[in-house]
Amino acid sequence: MKRSFCIPAFLAALALLHLAAPATAAKTGLSQAREFVPGEVVVKLEGAGAAQTVSLPKGVGVREGAQRLRQRARVEYAAPNFIATASAAAPFAVPNDPGGIDGPAETSALGDWTLKQWNFLPYASRPGSGVPTSPGGIDAVGAWENLAAAGHPGAAGTVIAVLDTGVAYRSQGSRFLRSPDFGAGQFVKGFDFVANDRVPLDENGHGTHVAGTIAEKTDNAVGLTGLAYRAKLMPVRVLDAQGRGDASTIAEGIRFAVAKGAQVINMSFNFGCGKSVPGVDEALREAYLEGVVVVASAGNLGAETCVSPPATGPRVIGVGGSTEGGCLGNYSLAGKDIDLLAPGGGTPAAGCPSISARPIYQVTLRPGTTNLFAIPSNYVGTSMAAAHVSGAAAMVLASGVVKAKAKSKTRADAVRRRLTGTARSLGLPATQQGKGLLDVAAATAPALTRRR
Repeated sequence: MKRSFCIPAFLAALALLHLAAPATAAKTGLSQAREFVPGEVVVKLEGAGAAQTVSLPKGVGVREGAQRLRQRARVEYAAPNFIATASAAAPFAVPNDPGGIDGPAETSALGDWTLKQWNFLPYASRPGSGVPTSPGGIDAVGAWENLAAAGHPGAAGTVIAVLDTGVAYRSQGSRFLRSPDFGAGQFVKGFDFVANDRVPLDENGHGTHVAGTIAEKTDNAVGLTGLAYRAKLMPVRVLDAQGRGDASTIAEGIRFAVAKGAQVINMSFNFGCGKSVPGVDEALREAYLEGVVVVASAGNLGAETCVSPPATGPRVIGVGGSTEGGCLGNYSLAGKDIDLLAPGGGTPAAGCPSISARPIYQVTLRPGTTNLFAIPSNYVGTSMAAAHVSGAAAMVLASGVVKAKAKSKTRADAVRRRLTGTARSLGLPATQQGKGLLDVAAATAPALTRRR
């Protein structure tokens, strides 16, 4: 029979053992840009409903404490409280915004968005439509037509949780303003797990940009357009103003989104290469069993060295990045956990015949502000790519092409199969492209179209 185990008592004993042991140079603190929260371990006991984040005694290193806890009876797992970081490929610089928010608007026969949002354009000509094409486009135009015909324009009726740095979704005094390209009615109640309050406002810009790609307001004569533009957004702040968040906070955010009815969860951030984050994986399994589609960025070369959690987590759709020219982005990592490519913009990988390298344009905060907005020209990476797949997942659900019971893992599986089964191959190895580049028009078409 297993003995009962009390975490606080064990931690006290651990402190005494540490004091009695020979002095060593314990590695505590954040010596790298991304490692773990000092002095904390995430512990799950057998039979417990959820993991606990516990503070270690003074002088006990995180890795030492986790290792000793794992050796105790009834401990299912013990791991450092790893830090995740938003996965844009480059730091935010001063934006180059020629118009559409503060200055004279650009114009075309179809509106401003067609001049900048190459990522939403068809990749093949639509006779008689006058819509321009882009080799890297995902054909949002065709998907919008499909959803209008289905009676759910812009993915109306779906809820997408954006786990990120927050979203500029409402005004608060003079310090915070709602993005001019979001409507007040676009949001359901979220939560700020960083500040521990009910107002998950953005202090970085990354989360607002990601949310804008997913569901920025459309046909309002302001800024640009979003993919699933009538879906409801649930802002869940799990990353701080520097774009960093710990594993226990992220697991809480996932569970909140599931409990509050999100059908899709977007996670445009990554832990370090090869890190084990059991608490987050556990929350992801729970989301899957509830039929929630979870999408995550694969990570970017330079910030990561391999496809990284949560993209490697159970039943997560891992997304790499493609460019305007329909090529693999030079930042996009390769690995077995790549399921799809989607537009991330930026410079193409070597060997691509196209040199087109524009970023993903969206309305977001100006750097260093929480109440000024622009359309910056340096958002590139798999963060942006994941946002496209999350919007597409909501559109698949709204289109009615997936016939699966709500709150069942079969629904999540069906959406994944639909997105991957309609992707168009770029002729790359599966470790680079997964099943291919997202084609949201094919994914939402009443008759399934498989791409070769």
